[in-house]
Amino acid sequence: MKISILGDSTGRRRTSTAVALGAVLALTATACGDDGSGGGGGAEGDGKGKIVFWDNNGGVRTEIWKEIIADFEKANPDIDVQYVGIASTEYQSKVDTAIQGGGLPDVGGISASMLAGFAAQGALDTLDFRLAKSPLNGKLNKDMIESLRAAGGGDDKLYSIPTSANNGVLYYRTDLFEKAGLEEPATWDRFYEAAEKLTDKGRNEFGYTIRGGAGSIAQALDAMYGQSGITSFWDASGKKTTVNDPKNVEALEKYAGLFKKVTPAADLNNDFTKMVAQWDSGTIGMLNHNLGSYQDHVKALTAEKFRGIPQPTGPGGKRVQVSNPVDGVGMFKTSKNKEAAWKFIEFATSAQSNSKFNESAGQVPAHTDAAKDEWISKAEPTKLAAEALNDGSTTIVQLPYYLPDWNTISKADNEPNFQKVLLGDMSAKDFLDTMAEQLDEAQAEWQEQRG
Repeated sequence: MKISILGDSTGRRRTSTAVALGAVLALTATACGDDGSGGGGGAEGDGKGKIVFWDNNGGVRTEIWKEIIADFEKANPDIDVQYVGIASTEYQSKVDTAIQGGGLPDVGGISASMLAGFAAQGALDTLDFRLAKSPLNGKLNKDMIESLRAAGGGDDKLYSIPTSANNGVLYYRTDLFEKAGLEEPATWDRFYEAAEKLTDKGRNEFGYTIRGGAGSIAQALDAMYGQSGITSFWDASGKKTTVNDPKNVEALEKYAGLFKKVTPAADLNNDFTKMVAQWDSGTIGMLNHNLGSYQDHVKALTAEKFRGIPQPTGPGGKRVQVSNPVDGVGMFKTSKNKEAAWKFIEFATSAQSNSKFNESAGQVPAHTDAAKDEWISKAEPTKLAAEALNDGSTTIVQLPYYLPDWNTISKADNEPNFQKVLLGDMSAKDFLDTMAEQLDEAQAEWQEQRG
């Protein structure tokens, strides 16, 4: 396996030193006899005592995780779970730092979007053999399991047990649409029409709120592919990305053109928490987010004032969406109490806990029994999202979460560039061409390493 650090003309490192070093350490561990069964590093422990859990969406999910932990500790009085909530925007860097400097928890939230990077550094325990002996075996959504396997970097091992799928949703204010005589924004044409008609800058009313801060790239990609109708992230060769296809360039130009025209100027720096809070407290017509913010909207607006529907349909009435990362929980290889850590993972993803978690989060449960619970039929966006995924009406463009560089490319490298596009300081074509070059290099390196 070749370990390399590549650079482009701007000096950007293609593969971080941390990932390269981690891969070397992982190879060393394998050479020294780690068979991938979970025994390398750390210890099984006696199934009692203290374990530490890092929540990858601290603040947003703190309350429900503490409730699940309390349930677990009641059922397992010999185990004490220390909860640490970390904001989603800080989680990856916090884990990367702990991988290199020590101090990793026993259990942590591990979504598909960050899995490859952590796995490449040899930080995660494989969970296949534990799942095979667990009551969870055969009870978890097969597509979510496969998404996490695929995101692991190409070794087909399972490093995270799924908790939920968090699909993209278009939320719109039914009261404002009714007042303006507008139809539901079920198509992109209706979306753009509504964004314009609901905007009155003099009264601080806007048709849409666009995500310009942290996490902006996934939302922009969703809007691009949804409008262009392109259904694959890579061309037929599997070596060239389609992000800079002319149809995607045209779609991004139109989408980015909404900024400040029908959106607040503050959107430039808004991450999801600020964007959601702004929509909940103001008079903005539409918001693109995921199922995770549904309960926030219910609390702020009441369910009568808004709806959450699948993303608009594009060419030919077809709906195309980019994949939202499956979330899950994993075990770090350095844990000294893996037996207790697994007990917690098993409990947290059981039918009862998984249902409780996803009802609070408004997401699609991973446990198949939890997915049958009555609350889903009452949570309309979750119900509609689940139906859209299962009825054949939606094509999912799978993002390359398996690339160790995916998070660097989609966050650190290109979020600042997307802000330049919004401000008119960079063209949509230049932005997408730059991103395409980075992705093609990362794909080539990944394919070379796989042999």
